[in-house]
Formats: sequence, C-alpha cells, structure tokens
Amino acid sequence: MPRVEVVAADTPFGQRLQAGFGYPLRGAALPTCVVLALIHYVGLLPGYIGALASALVWAATWRYAADCMQHTANGYADPPDVGSDGNSASGWGLTAIHLLVAALCVIAIVFFPHLLWPVLILSALVLPAIDMSLAFDGNLALALNPLNWTKVMGAFGAAYLVPVAINLLLGVLIMLASVTTAQLPRLLALPLFAFAYTYLIVLAFHLMGAMIHQRHERFGMVPEAPELARAAGQDGDERLVDEARQLAVDDPLAALRLLAGRLQERHAPQPLHQLYRELLHRQGLRPDLLVHGQIWIAALIAQGESRRALGVLQECCGIDPDFVPDDPQTCGGLADLAARTGMSRIAIHLCHGYLAHWPRDLQAPHYGLLAARQLAAHADQRAEAAALLDRLAGAWPDHPLRAEIDTQRQQLANPA
Repeated sequence: MPRVEVVAADTPFGQRLQAGFGYPLRGAALPTCVVLALIHYVGLLPGYIGALASALVWAATWRYAADCMQHTANGYADPPDVGSDGNSASGWGLTAIHLLVAALCVIAIVFFPHLLWPVLILSALVLPAIDMSLAFDGNLALALNPLNWTKVMGAFGAAYLVPVAINLLLGVLIMLASVTTAQLPRLLALPLFAFAYTYLIVLAFHLMGAMIHQRHERFGMVPEAPELARAAGQDGDERLVDEARQLAVDDPLAALRLLAGRLQERHAPQPLHQLYRELLHRQGLRPDLLVHGQIWIAALIAQGESRRALGVLQECCGIDPDFVPDDPQTCGGLADLAARTGMSRIAIHLCHGYLAHWPRDLQAPHYGLLAARQLAAHADQRAEAAALLDRLAGAWPDHPLRAEIDTQRQQLANPA
C-alpha cells in the first residue's frame, strides 16, 4: 500500500494557508488543472455544441474541486486523483450555482452597472457556505437556505473570509478576462485564463476543506486519512522514531540497529532516514553515511523525488568529493536534472563520475557532451571542455552524437 501523507487537524490555519498556494501545482492537481484549462478550447465550437461542451468542462472543474475539498477535509495532504472522491451530482450542482452567479454579474454589467459590486461581494460572501454544503451533502435546497449560510459562517469565524477573498479575486479575474481577451489572440488567452480560474477554484476548495478538517468534530466527521495511515502501520513509524531517539541517549548503536531493521523492510518515511543519518553523523560513521546515501537516493528516485535526491547527493559529496550514485541511470538522471536547474557544479561532477564509472556505456557521450557544455559556460574551463570533447571524438567516432560533439568543438575553437 502506498504511503498516505497526512496533515494533522491541529495544524495552524496560517501554515495551511501558506502551503495551500502550492496545492493546485503538485501531485494529480497540476496535470488536472492543465488538462481542464486546455479542454476549454471546446467552447470555440459553434452554437449550442460549444455551450454544452463548456458546461461539461465547468462541471468537471467543480467536480474535481469538490473532490479536493472532501479529500482535504479527510486529512489528506496531497490532491486526489480524478474521480477518487465526491459524486457527479455535486459537480453539476456547483456548476449550476456558479453559472447563475456569473449570469447575475453579466446582467448587472449590462443593465444595472451600479449593482455590479454589491452582487459580486454578496456572491463571494455566500458562495463558500453554498459550496461546502453542496459538496458534502449534495442537497441543493439546504445549500440555498440562508439559515444554513449563517450556520456555516458562524462555525468558521474569521477564517471564513479566506475563501471569500479568493472568490472576489476569481470574480475580478473573470471580468479582467472578458476585457483582455479582446486584446489578446483568443487561442492564447483562453487557456491562460482558464488555468488561472481552475487554479483559484481548486485553491479555494482546498482551503475550505482545510477549515472543515480543523473543525471536523463539529461536523460529526472522522477524517479518513489518519485511519488509513494507522491501518498501514504508519503510526508505528512515528513511535519507532520516538523510541529510537530515546534509545540513542544511552545506546546510539542500538538505536541505529533498530532503525536499520525498519529501513530494510519496506518504503520508509523521510523522518526515519533523517534520524538514521543524524545518528550516523554523531558516531562519525562516514562509510555508513555513504552507503545509506546510495540507498536513499535510489529510493527517492523511485518515488519521483529527484530534487530531494540531489540534496542527499550534495550531503554525500561533502563527505566524499568523489561520491556518485552507483547506478548509471540514477547518476545520469540526476546530472540532467542538475543541468536543467542551473546546478552546474553538481552536473559536471555527476557527468565526470558517469564517464569514470561507465566509460563504454552508450550514454557516456551524452554526459560527456553535457559536461563539456557546462564547462564551456565558464571562460576558465573552456580548455578543459575542449580536451573532453577531443577525448569523446576519439573514443566514439561513429556515435550518433558525433556531429554534435564536432559542432561543440568548432564553437570552442572559434568563439564568437
């Protein structure tokens, strides 16, 4: 069973708010937001077909937003996969409510301009209560009941103003889009504004879910994520960390053995790895730190956490300047990532390590060329880059990258 990332219900809302801005940009939420933004192109279809297709896209958007709210309210830290929570009825209900609000704003703009801001502010004020009620209960009559609105607002207090502010921002963005799309190519403006709408909608629903999670007892909820984490034995990992810390006071080697046994069993969370390395540092066990570094880097790569793997790599290089991952695919993948993210020194180090450990691997010319390009960017290392390219040309005369190697050599020999 994959690890369930859980957020504690007592996490301060300020901390949830700060982390929330990245929520629509990670996990399943980012590709979902991108896809939903792109399929807004169906609105360009003629007549009723385009209108119906747009309604379907908005229904899918509100459905996913409702899923995010429920997922967050159940204590999950990461966004849900598409269709993992909620029901399609809530998506259609939310779409109808928000389209009605949009229609009222349009009517105000056309016929009663002086009423636009009152309509916008009132809509932003009551929509979070309607959204939360409809997403969880699926009862449209209850969601539209003003008495229910006051009950929901009173339950959240000042925190209720956060989704209100996001709804106001969303309304302003929609009005801005209606003005600027006339000045930008529609094919460009449509997905850009659609992504912004979707981002704000997911953010607002996530934060409303966080508010519900903090007060789940008032709503008679039992968050699902902690229950799943306990069933998977994750609370056992937390107890193990506490036990190892206490044991390390008197017998750090016994604490290391305790943690090592767990690290060999199955995927272990970051706190276990960090405590293990902390204890190894205290005991001055440098070779063991390097061995564990190899294991943890490989595990992080397998989990798709390449950037964190680069951090572990840098720590290991501080212990042994010649350290590189012991797998060519891992070493090469981290070299590419380091080069893309501007970590030139680490990229060069990994490329040199690749060439030293796997000189006849078919990917060796790629990483030699990558190292040469990184070196050539520094005036004092251009001679080293030229020498490396000469070695590559001699060792791989028939490689598919030979033309690129020769082009790079000519650029170094004849700088602009």
